Amino acid sequence: MKKNIRRILALTMALCMVFAFSAFASAATNEASASGGTATSSVTLSSTTDGSLGGDPAATKMSVTVPTVLAVAVGTDGSVTTATDAKIVNNSFGAVKVSRVTIEAARGWNLTAFGDKSSLAHEKVDSNKFGFSLAIGGGTVNNTKNGDTASQILISSAVDGCYMSGSGDQGANSVAIDYDAIVTPVSTAVTNASIASVLFIVEWDI
Repeated sequence: MKKNIRRILALTMALCMVFAFSAFASAATNEASASGGTATSSVTLSSTTDGSLGGDPAATKMSVTVPTVLAVAVGTDGSVTTATDAKIVNNSFGAVKVSRVTIEAARGWNLTAFGDKSSLAHEKVDSNKFGFSLAIGGGTVNNTKNGDTASQILISSAVDGCYMSGSGDQGANSVAIDYDAIVTPVSTAVTNASIASVLFIVEWDI
C-alpha cells in the first residue's frame, strides 16, 4: 500500500513539473498556428553600466565640460580682451541643454551694468566694479545690470544656442561662449585675480 502511495505521489510530482515547464514555455514564446498567422515579440529595454544583457542597471552618464577660467585682460586705457576659444562640450551620449547661467561677484567686487567702457570713466580707481556680457552658441547676448546684488541671473532658461546634441554628432555637441567685460581702473598691476564666478547649470534635453 505504501509503495502504491509513493508511486502515485511521484507520478503526481512528475506531472506537476511537466505542466509547469509547459506553462513556462508557452509564456516565453508565441506561436503562429496557421499559414498567414501572426506571432508577436515584445521588445524590452534595459539600461546597464556596460550595455550587456543582465548587467547592473544604470542611467546614461552625463559628461559636460565648461572652461575652468573665463580670462579677462584690461589694458591701461581700459580696453578689454577676452578668450575667443571658450566653449561648452557635451561628451555624453544624450543631448543636453544649458538651463541657467548665474554670475556672482567675488568678495570685494561689485557687479555693474555692462556697456561702453566710458560708462566707468567717472568711477574712482580701485572701486572694483565690473560689467559682464555673455552669449552661448551665438544666441541672445545677456548683460549684467546696475544693482547692489552680489549675483545676477544672465540666463534663466534654455534659449537658442543653449542646446547640444550627443557626442556622436561632433558638429553640434559643443557651443561657443562669447563674453566681454568692462572694469574700473586699478592702481596696481594684478595677475589672474578672481573677480567673479559664472555658474552653468546643465540638464538633459528631455
